[in-house]
Amino acid sequence: MAYNIIFYFTDQQRADTCGCFGQPLDITPNLDRLAGEGVKFDMAFSPQPVCGPCRALFQTGRYATETGCFRNNIMLPGNVKTLADYIEEAGYETAYIGKWHLASDGELEKPPRIDHTVTAVPRELRGGYTGYWRAADVLEFTSHGYDGYVFDEHDNRVDFKGYRVDCITDLALDFFKVRDKEKPFFMTISHIEPHHQNDRKHYEGPEGSRQRFGNFVLPGDLEALKGDSAEEYPDYLGACASLDENLGRLVQRLKDEGIYDDTVIIFASDHGSHFRTRNLDGHLNGYDDYKRSCHDAAAHVPLVIAGGPFKGGKTVKELVSTESLPKTILALAGVDVGGRMIGENLLDVALGKTDNRPDEVYMQISESRVGRAVRTPDYLYAVYAPGVNGGEAAAAEVYADDFLYDMRTDPFQLNNRAADPSMRAVKEELRGKLLDWIYRAEGARPRIIDGE
Repeated sequence: MAYNIIFYFTDQQRADTCGCFGQPLDITPNLDRLAGEGVKFDMAFSPQPVCGPCRALFQTGRYATETGCFRNNIMLPGNVKTLADYIEEAGYETAYIGKWHLASDGELEKPPRIDHTVTAVPRELRGGYTGYWRAADVLEFTSHGYDGYVFDEHDNRVDFKGYRVDCITDLALDFFKVRDKEKPFFMTISHIEPHHQNDRKHYEGPEGSRQRFGNFVLPGDLEALKGDSAEEYPDYLGACASLDENLGRLVQRLKDEGIYDDTVIIFASDHGSHFRTRNLDGHLNGYDDYKRSCHDAAAHVPLVIAGGPFKGGKTVKELVSTESLPKTILALAGVDVGGRMIGENLLDVALGKTDNRPDEVYMQISESRVGRAVRTPDYLYAVYAPGVNGGEAAAAEVYADDFLYDMRTDPFQLNNRAADPSMRAVKEELRGKLLDWIYRAEGARPRIIDGE
């Protein structure tokens, strides 16, 4: 059968904000219930922990270095067949609601040359989506926590008043009033929360979040490294709780429409947040940073898929990359893209078909540095390009050691052992793995040298 598919994804949400991934407070009861019905992926990682590049990958199933969208402020190329192109060809009606972040082009930290950040995204820059559209290119520029606007498929401005997560969800629920009931649908709900509000330099949870979540327990890395987490974490959790409450509204609407059992829900985030605890070593070029790092704080994301063949309350312990989501979504729609997209069908992993697959993930880092990383169950090894601006270059010919963490003894990644002589053999093995990943992804085999 043709399943309806909903991709409900958040921005800058750590996995450990969710009860099913270890959060001690009652933040995500609705997601936890979905995890109990479907499949949760305990070790899911972003392939590129910054907004634009990760979103470009979600829409194309191609590495950010392949599409050219290696950093923010680069629009999606028009000559790449997208997820929307494939799924509409397969007979699906599409709906896209929320943040797009792929329709403006220019340098970092300067006004874009082609700028749709606060204006309607032209139809030709919507990545192939021709259906229901309630989106802004950069939602944090057209709205704040309690007010703002998006645009519809006819370029009309749609204003909203109220907490932003509620309002974006309202716009998503409006799709059910107009959808073609003769077709299956693919809906993306792209929330901006819990991303910090750029112009206010603050996470904006619903009013009362500081009181409601004042008894928070910081994760181990934040407890050790602090950053601005003690000040910001209650609002951050408040935003995550609102996302979950609105997920519950969506589930209830599917049940009211009588289509819950015919629908697959994918919950994920583009990347996490390290609360200004990483990227403090001179490579950052002045960014006010929460991500752009291969540390688990920024790269380890929540991933739950429930419905259709994703059932049984299973837990996947193997490492997976959210780079696999486009291929998985299309497989659910009956489309086999084979090698035209990277990654794997996550249903195979959920069903235990894991023979001969590497239990590791590959990450590309931009803006804060030109970086690459490989994450295995036991180690994180990362490199960066000395002297190369991560906002200007997509790749480099020479990399140097950046980090090496042993998760067996250092789960919060506090002790960098890249220069530890006792880790030399481990580092050489990880270098080989990383170089193989770079070659497969980028067709190059750079040099990696010891760090300073």
